[in-house]
Amino acid sequence: MNASPQAKGRRAALHDLPRRWPLACALLLSLPLPAFADSVTDWSAFADEVIGSAGGPPQQFRVLAMTQIAVHDALNSIDRRYRTYSVVGPVNPNASPDAAVARAAADVLRATMPSQAATINAHYAAAIAALPGCPVAAPGCIDQGIAAGAASAAAILQERQGDGSATPHLPYTLAPGPGIYQPTPPTPPPPAPYPQFAGWANLVPFAIISRRQFMAPRAPELRLKSRAYADEYNEVKAVGSFAVRNAAPDSEESRVARYFPAGGANLNAIARAVVAGKSLDRWQHARLFALVNMAVTDALITTFHAKYTYTFWRPYTAIHWSDDGNPRTRPDPAWTSYLTTPPYPDYPCGLPTTMGAGAQVMRSYFGTNHLPYTLAAGGITRSYTRLSDAESDSVDARVYAGIHFRFGCEAGVVQSRKVGKWVYHTQLRPLPHW
Repeated sequence: MNASPQAKGRRAALHDLPRRWPLACALLLSLPLPAFADSVTDWSAFADEVIGSAGGPPQQFRVLAMTQIAVHDALNSIDRRYRTYSVVGPVNPNASPDAAVARAAADVLRATMPSQAATINAHYAAAIAALPGCPVAAPGCIDQGIAAGAASAAAILQERQGDGSATPHLPYTLAPGPGIYQPTPPTPPPPAPYPQFAGWANLVPFAIISRRQFMAPRAPELRLKSRAYADEYNEVKAVGSFAVRNAAPDSEESRVARYFPAGGANLNAIARAVVAGKSLDRWQHARLFALVNMAVTDALITTFHAKYTYTFWRPYTAIHWSDDGNPRTRPDPAWTSYLTTPPYPDYPCGLPTTMGAGAQVMRSYFGTNHLPYTLAAGGITRSYTRLSDAESDSVDARVYAGIHFRFGCEAGVVQSRKVGKWVYHTQLRPLPHW
């Protein structure tokens, strides 16, 4: 299949994101992850354990962004190295940083996921109990750290009240037609709405100016009669079917398809793996994690605005459609995707959006794309030497899963990299003396 000139130009914008077969870049190794370094990484890992109660991935990243902002601001109220996100006053410089981190994270998590309160309370109590006593020169340091954490959590919780998160889903009424998104089986059982996150475009961003600022443009592949669309259609039809992938579950294609939705796209786990052994302190970790989660959240706002602007159909609907007007596409009413199609429109793709945004923040933060890491997910362990290789695999994953056209996944990476750069260059900047 020959890509159209427009598609070639878009793929060139991905720089070193290869068009085909990037899987050789990911070595399948079984290396243990190192132990986490400090209270910031420990609470990040704990948040991953309970975050499922926040809802779907967009809701989870919103909560994680708030949590990491609170942690960042609490530390910087003790020792101001970076600009805070919220307005928080300085506290006693002898306050316990670890107590501040624990209280900041616990308060946001409790407020946003009350069903997990008992688990969060137990983890918080254990964290505080494990702190060493205050030195003679700093009496009350733990209580002062707790107060700092409580203040920063209260500030971000107040700021995010009424941010649009209470209405993530909106009715969808478009009738079936060529190129028009329609629900794909299996649909979620009641009372789950279908489709989902049509209202997420209305969420107040953390950093970008508006949901349209970096929105992916209308792609040539959205024209159903084009050769570019036919190439995309025939690729996902060939490599993403259940019959093909399930017949070779241990192939590279099938494994990469399963790896990313099973946790390989967990940007917080990736960030923890990337920073392991780099000797960063709590302030540096807190800034990085806050920037990553803000960028991913804002990128998803942009993505869901684009999804419900273009309302482009999924491969399942497209391949089942009897006549899309393109002589190069041949329908197959028996075709089924390898993995279950998520309940919202295709273009652009959400999972590569998260990878692009988070990876770009890390590239900007460390000044390099060469950030090796190893991460296990869904019983599969993969190692990467470059973040762009992981982004590339995340694009392939959605095509091999049969749930996205490639052009939407590539557009998601391009769009979200721009969001990541914006967040990095505008938020939590170092203060002059740093």
